[in-house]
Amino acid sequence: MPVLDTELKTVPEAYREDVCKLDSASAKKILYVVEQIDKHVSASSPLFDLCKIKEPNYIEKCGAAMILHSFYNGIENIILLITLNKDPAGSSGEIWYRELLDAAFVKTENRAAIFRQELKEPLNILLKFRHVVRHSYGFQLRWEDMKEMVFCMVAVWENVKEDVNAFIENN
Repeated sequence: MPVLDTELKTVPEAYREDVCKLDSASAKKILYVVEQIDKHVSASSPLFDLCKIKEPNYIEKCGAAMILHSFYNGIENIILLITLNKDPAGSSGEIWYRELLDAAFVKTENRAAIFRQELKEPLNILLKFRHVVRHSYGFQLRWEDMKEMVFCMVAVWENVKEDVNAFIENN
């Protein structure tokens, strides 16, 4: 599926704060995002349950695509909050979003890895899909390309949330 080759060039300014350790205020911000994603995942269940019964139509596919897009954005926001707090240099290149996700699986001198390695593949798939959603039209979405993400989103989220909570507790 052809996509435009454009993307944000830098980390959004809203996430560049003067922080040097994961203090209680930062932990609260992260936990707030976790809470929002919990609500997002819960609110998505009626559509995703429908998709288990029948192949979604155009409107349902577009809805599912936006849900997956927002889901990954929330996870990326958590990674940003952690890495900008613990690794202030951060990523700022043309593919900062790819570098950011990769950094979440690597221990640095300031922090442990955020996620277990088993989450790398599903999060990479979600990142790539977000790019497709941002740079294509709804009619180009293919259910075959989305189905697995839709059906495993809850499980991925439970594992991500478990890792984030462990990270906050231990950092």
